[in-house]
Amino acid sequence: MSLLPSTAEINNKTQIRLRLNIPTTYQHQPVISQLISRHNLVVNITGANLGKNTGGEGCFDIELKGELSQISLALIYLESLNIKIIGKPNTDGDSWYC
Repeated sequence: MSLLPSTAEINNKTQIRLRLNIPTTYQHQPVISQLISRHNLVVNITGANLGKNTGGEGCFDIELKGELSQISLALIYLESLNIKIIGKPNTDGDSWYC
């Protein structure tokens, strides 16, 4: 019996990086918390811009980690809220801020 995960187990997990623009209507709603509780994802907030200087929208740079099916359902959830989703391709030196 091997302690290492099988190739199938490794391939079921993935990570994506996103920027979410949260409209003011959802700023007092637990949108990111729902990604964790409803979709069983690991969420890492790597950047955020909130407050009076944002023109009403909140901006979050996040990493989602989980199974591809979980991430797909989470993206459908975010789209159902009309949250703008932008993919973020690389992890090093991109200087992409909210």
